[in-house]
Amino acid sequence: MSGLHDVYPIRHGATEWSKNGRHTGITDLPLLPEGEDQARATGKLLAGHEFALVLTSPLQRARHTCELVGLAGQAEIDPDLRELDYGEYEGVTTATIRETVPGWTVWTHPCPGGETLDEAGERVDRVIERARSADGDVALFAHGHILRILIARWCGLDPIEGRRFILETASLSQLGWEHDYPGVIRFNAR
Repeated sequence: MSGLHDVYPIRHGATEWSKNGRHTGITDLPLLPEGEDQARATGKLLAGHEFALVLTSPLQRARHTCELVGLAGQAEIDPDLRELDYGEYEGVTTATIRETVPGWTVWTHPCPGGETLDEAGERVDRVIERARSADGDVALFAHGHILRILIARWCGLDPIEGRRFILETASLSQLGWEHDYPGVIRFNAR
């Protein structure tokens, strides 16, 4: 580990599907004008902050958020930051899924044809390893569920514990350290 620097997970701005609760994994939706405004506001929170590494999901909603925040010039695409693969539940709301699978959540039930929480956890572990080896603070632009899993893993928790970290669109969080213990410093700032 290069140092005890901080990691800033930033969720993308609002899209049509994030507004209406549809699970958006691989579908490459653009930001809504409201999402663009959210991203610009998040950029103001980071104005003047220097980052040793900026990583973004390959999906346009994360990349465009990164651009509007003002960090696209130093951003690298990292496929491990793509959103959870929801398989057959892509584009479907939790309410609709529960019509046939009562009590379903992404945290407690599988996504047929999709990715498991443990598989997503392996991806974010690689991102965390990369971030911890950077020579300074790191910004990560990605998606709601994958960032929730990343926050859990940063804190040494199982991927399922991402259920406890509810992220708003275009929100900024800050992961850091108290002595040698990784933790959450700031959460859901807008």
